[in-house]
Amino acid sequence: MSEFERSRTMPAPAELVFEQASDLDRLDTWLPGELHVRADDPPAVTVHEDGSGQDARALFRAVPEQLRLEWGTRDTDGYSGWLQVADSGAGASEVTVHLSFFDESHAPPADQVDRTLDESLAKLADQVGGQNDTPAG
Repeated sequence: MSEFERSRTMPAPAELVFEQASDLDRLDTWLPGELHVRADDPPAVTVHEDGSGQDARALFRAVPEQLRLEWGTRDTDGYSGWLQVADSGAGASEVTVHLSFFDESHAPPADQVDRTLDESLAKLADQVGGQNDTPAG
């Protein structure tokens, strides 16, 4: 099994970050560019990977009272992950993403996963930072 975890401070309150991160219609704005999620009958979703052209049946669950997202493959025990948002005070929050690949033969190279996690968290930070801007008054 391969596991990866990354955290990043977000320039917005935890509730706003969770709202943005959990919106199925906006996942493409912060997920890796080659992954696209389509809601089937939630929690069931389909994930399309551009590189392989394949669709994978998956599950995606939001737990608002815990500010937590959980996901994974639906038909196999190949992959799972979670995202946790925590308040860090002063209008900011901390997001942690954890990925588990249960089949080593299907796990991407560690440096690729680390880079992708960093890029995804940076895109989410940019997204919520823009949503948190308030007009000067």
